[in-house]
Amino acid sequence: MSEPIIRYQDVCVSLQGLEILEGINFELNQGEFVYLIGKVGSGKTSFLKTIYGELEIQSGEAEVMGCNLRTIKQKHIPDLRRRLGIVFQDFQLLTDRTIHANLEFVLRATGWKNKVDIHTRIEEVLEQVGMSGKGYKMPNELSGGEQQRIVIARAILNKPELILADEPTGNLDVETGHSIVKLLKEICAQGSAILMITHNLNLLTEYPGKVYRFANHHIEEVTNEYGHLELENI
Repeated sequence: MSEPIIRYQDVCVSLQGLEILEGINFELNQGEFVYLIGKVGSGKTSFLKTIYGELEIQSGEAEVMGCNLRTIKQKHIPDLRRRLGIVFQDFQLLTDRTIHANLEFVLRATGWKNKVDIHTRIEEVLEQVGMSGKGYKMPNELSGGEQQRIVIARAILNKPELILADEPTGNLDVETGHSIVKLLKEICAQGSAILMITHNLNLLTEYPGKVYRFANHHIEEVTNEYGHLELENI
């Protein structure tokens, strides 16, 4: 069996002297779809930030895609991030340029140079997320669901092993949110592991995956329990 994409052992994270995460043990393997649930402020987003090097880990062992997060040099963090796909709920598209230009910007920033290859890859990902023919549009000409599909297209441009999704359905209506999770599940089935923060428990039953709950600075697998959790308890 291949090495886990993420392996955390007894990880502790503090910010300004306050302990955010304590004794975190977690593994993620290739092609797994994992939900992260928990109350606001329970450490879910902080956990994601440690994975892409935004938040420092104080103690324990932490590896992401073979990189040791305890010893990684600052100059190597951009290389790690290029191997990840990140999806935020507030899109973070560049509003002054077309969708095609948004995606081209990412490819050029990650080392792509050949114009034909760039165009071909952009067309491939737009088709994959159901947005063929929309490359000429500006972000503000798209609905929220369409913008989120573009954000996912951006995240998969470099065929990442790992996609981090921080409440990707948070600003969307129910039906659109479900279509986004369905799309992420399809991408997962093609080999990318996905870590997704959500407060929408309905998704957990309709699109099953592993479930981890954050509470009291700790993380606990609750895959077998989540069907019994009440919304107010997460």
